[in-house]
Amino acid sequence: MQVAKDYKPLHPEIFTLQPSFLDAKFHEIVQLAQDPEQTSEDIIKYMKNHQNRIFSFPVFTTEFCKLFLEEIVNFEESPLPKGRPNTMNQYGISLEELGFDRFISSLRSTYLTPLTTLLFPDWGGDSLDSHKSFIVTYKEGKDVDLTYHFDNAEITLNVSLNEDYSDGELYFGPMRTDASSTVRSGYSHLLGRGLLHRGQQRHGALPISEGVRYNLIIWMRSSQIRNELCPMCDEKPTLVPVKNGYGDGFSMNTVDVCSTV
Repeated sequence: MQVAKDYKPLHPEIFTLQPSFLDAKFHEIVQLAQDPEQTSEDIIKYMKNHQNRIFSFPVFTTEFCKLFLEEIVNFEESPLPKGRPNTMNQYGISLEELGFDRFISSLRSTYLTPLTTLLFPDWGGDSLDSHKSFIVTYKEGKDVDLTYHFDNAEITLNVSLNEDYSDGELYFGPMRTDASSTVRSGYSHLLGRGLLHRGQQRHGALPISEGVRYNLIIWMRSSQIRNELCPMCDEKPTLVPVKNGYGDGFSMNTVDVCSTV
């Protein structure tokens, strides 16, 4: 991508995923999940269970979060053009555009898929083959909150990259197809910790009151699921190929697709 070619990284060493970037607890959970004798109940014991199949656990070290955030800010302050990730986040950054596509692909396939295979097999957790990843930024005068919505994803990972802000909690409601429930539950982000949930779970973010909040979002997608039904319009999709591990997640050659993000 042209932006990645023109951008001069501040920390070029972080563009390739290294095991040292990941929290020791995360390594432990992934290792357990790779054991064929483990069940979902076994690995959930090592996570925080927020009910309704929403789980949190450490993902990145504090040191990596610092370097990663410095890289993001460096790019934000550069004069290069920035394609925003979706219509809900006007000030985020697309990580594929920036050159983190291999990093995210490795994180998804090597570390996250063993977890999603056990936790979300009915949502394509065992067949994730593409993703869309981006940074969302919440700041006074820009985006300060996020309206109630669901994701264009089978499984979503949301990781907090900093902690020098106030308020801005997430809140979760029912699945988008469940019109019978109005119950909502809250979640407060912690530095380096990831929140894993089904993309079709409705959620939003309350306004921050001070500071700037940065989050890494990975929308993980399964062609096996999407080839049957588009998750955004609930219709049989016109299929397009997955390219390089990222994209809308449909897997056959034709022309167009429901492109709502």
